[in-house]
Amino acid sequence: MTTRTLSRVGIIGLGAIGTQVLKALQTTHLPLAAYAVLNHAMASSACASLRPFQSCNNVEELIAWRPDLVIECAGHSAVISTVPVLLAAGIDVIVASIGALADQPLHSHLHNAAQEGNARLILVSGAIGGLDALRSARLAGLDEVLYVGRKPPRAWAGSPAEQAFDLARINLPTTIFRGTAAQASIQFPKNANVTAAVALSGVGFDKTQVELVADPDTERNVHEVQARGPFGELSIHLANNPLPANPRTSWLAALSIEEAVCRQMFSLVF
Repeated sequence: MTTRTLSRVGIIGLGAIGTQVLKALQTTHLPLAAYAVLNHAMASSACASLRPFQSCNNVEELIAWRPDLVIECAGHSAVISTVPVLLAAGIDVIVASIGALADQPLHSHLHNAAQEGNARLILVSGAIGGLDALRSARLAGLDEVLYVGRKPPRAWAGSPAEQAFDLARINLPTTIFRGTAAQASIQFPKNANVTAAVALSGVGFDKTQVELVADPDTERNVHEVQARGPFGELSIHLANNPLPANPRTSWLAALSIEEAVCRQMFSLVF
């Protein structure tokens, strides 16, 4: 086992996930590290629960602070505007908003920036799990990958489903979208990170099939992955509890970022 020192950690965005991750790092995983935050607009009540951190007004200030690692928790726009700059500057970045990678030109841009800076682009699995098995199965070829996302009808408010369905009157599980991961990432951006995690681990955005369901029989966000190939068949089922600070966000999404940081601290060498 090799140990990596992380003494300076940057975070982009202090929404519900960013605040949860920063608090966990400060109190549990990296209590002795220094922290800097870019895009730190947040409620004063949430700020009161955190230890002091350096505030940065732009990505140049964050780079000048010389972080060992930066964690993106601010959404797709932050992936576009800040992550390539950080990678090109030689700074490893954990990206939570991986739905942005549905844009192939951006995906290529991030890859090139990482190569230019000899830095690592680290993707998290977010609210889905078991994708190591899907990645392994991919080596023998995959015939089919289907992702099914189930949420209570009210959880689809603010999405295209609100215009196509009367969400308040749905009393049976109802499919609100069926198509490819590429299409789902565009039409349902709030679900894009899970969709992208499955697509990137399997057969890509254009071949991964997606079904989104408004299900009045569930109170949690449920994620299912089914895959077939020469390896056999695979089925993954997760029913996630929400983040206490934001009922629309799965707690596992924040925990996956914490786990990614821990992996950077302790690398197993066999």
